[in-house]
Amino acid sequence: MASAEQSKQGNPEPLTFQTSPDRYRHIQLEVDGPVARIKLNVQENEGLKPGYQLKLNSYDMSVDVELADAVSRLRFEHPEVACVIVTSALDGVFSSGANIFMLGSSTHAFKVNFCKYTNETRLSMEDASANSGQRYIAGLNGIASGGGYELPLACEEIYLVDDRRSAVALPEVPYLGVLPGTGGLTRVVDKRKVRRDLADVFTTLAEGVKGKRAVEWGLVDGIFPPSKFTESVEARAAEIAGIGHTDRKGVVLDRIEPEITDEAIAYRHVRLTFGPQPRVARLEITGPKDLPAIPANASDLGADWYVLRMFRELDDALLRLRFNHPDVGLVILSTRGAIPEVLAMDSQLAECRDDWFVAEVTHHMKRVLKRLDLTAKSFFALIDEGSCFAGSLFELALAADRSYMLDSDAVNIAISSMNSGPLPMSNGLTRLGTRFLGDPERACRVAGLTEPMTPGDANDEGLVTFVVEDLDWNDEIRLACEERASLSPDSLTGLEANLRFAGPETLETKIFGRLSAWQNWIFQRPNAVGERGALTLYGRPESPEFDWRRT
Repeated sequence: MASAEQSKQGNPEPLTFQTSPDRYRHIQLEVDGPVARIKLNVQENEGLKPGYQLKLNSYDMSVDVELADAVSRLRFEHPEVACVIVTSALDGVFSSGANIFMLGSSTHAFKVNFCKYTNETRLSMEDASANSGQRYIAGLNGIASGGGYELPLACEEIYLVDDRRSAVALPEVPYLGVLPGTGGLTRVVDKRKVRRDLADVFTTLAEGVKGKRAVEWGLVDGIFPPSKFTESVEARAAEIAGIGHTDRKGVVLDRIEPEITDEAIAYRHVRLTFGPQPRVARLEITGPKDLPAIPANASDLGADWYVLRMFRELDDALLRLRFNHPDVGLVILSTRGAIPEVLAMDSQLAECRDDWFVAEVTHHMKRVLKRLDLTAKSFFALIDEGSCFAGSLFELALAADRSYMLDSDAVNIAISSMNSGPLPMSNGLTRLGTRFLGDPERACRVAGLTEPMTPGDANDEGLVTFVVEDLDWNDEIRLACEERASLSPDSLTGLEANLRFAGPETLETKIFGRLSAWQNWIFQRPNAVGERGALTLYGRPESPEFDWRRT
């Protein structure tokens, strides 16, 4: 299967994003009543590809995929857990961060997508702390450097062993000539609110900061001597967890395994196809059908419940697009199904929102839609006969860079309560609120519309970009796709990253805005990746040579 996906787009090594605890190689997931532990135990010789060793708990995508899976499984399979300890199974080292030799040997696109995926996983940890009653704390039983400190920064509390050797550090600037830009700098000053001058010193100290100074500067929340470290962190976790969430019954997540051919990647409810135009893909979602009633314990619906299954499939498809199909520049979004069924599904979600499982599924939907927002592809939504762009599925059209609606009495869109708050963007606003940023009253009025809308109504309300007559439909869509696919991908990445997140700036928008701009720029500069660049020469006896001109 992988070879078919690989040959379709000419990529050397297609990635898969599905795993399970019985397949983990790099982390240990332990659940003990209300407390869980994620222990880093990275196997040096089992990286994603040959050519580097994952020494000192350094990580690559193979580690990140397992971490993302563990965070998701804790939320769905072990909802009784109320506190998660992130620590290391190795003595004297927590993590030395992203493997530098892996980064040095990777394509630019892979590096940026790797950083983006890593941060989305950290944000899912923060989302679990904020919304799922699973608070994350970090027990740093050794040095935490670079990405190895950025992971603890995603936790609510950080505790460091006080052994006169272990430190926290963001040494990318002095060591590599690149930016700690996958969230580290932003979380230091925005989340932990470390003073700017102290943060400046900290991020230029290759050796990092230890012990009491780390506490005084706000880089960690506490220190414990080696003899009391483990028991002190465990005691804090037990204090946070209490008896846990004893009323919740978990749901086992099966593996999402699509059928992959040269023409398509086909899931149960999602289908991703390529062409016939160059650099264009089509992502089609089949809407719900014959939805079951939600039982008293909604988790009895299991992982096959349409809402959860479809959004898990969509998530997998988006990740495959990012990593395995870099040449695809435009994705056509389409839906097939019945609007009343989608609205019925949304009504169920709204009526049962206090059930932990329904709430967890809704948070998952939110994160997948954010993943779409943050994907460096153009998205056009096509609303034609047979479409079911309504409520939560209309969020796809609102997330698209443009939407085209066929001018036909048989074509409608619809709004539901799911468009009014449960699925916010990274800027903290709904997609309707972001769309009508200059007219909040209009956003509120549109959100209250309960009847399906015709093309004319949708156009009048500003909910679609273009309404196109039947005779012109095929030509207009073809020309729009050809034009978009012909534009500079670099220009489009910058354009979309700027336009998609109007409104207030948040921790998330700062992280990804800086990631798109600064990491894209620095990772291509000769000072980092040239023949004498710092990243290129890392691990060699030679010193890097910099172009000293500031730009």
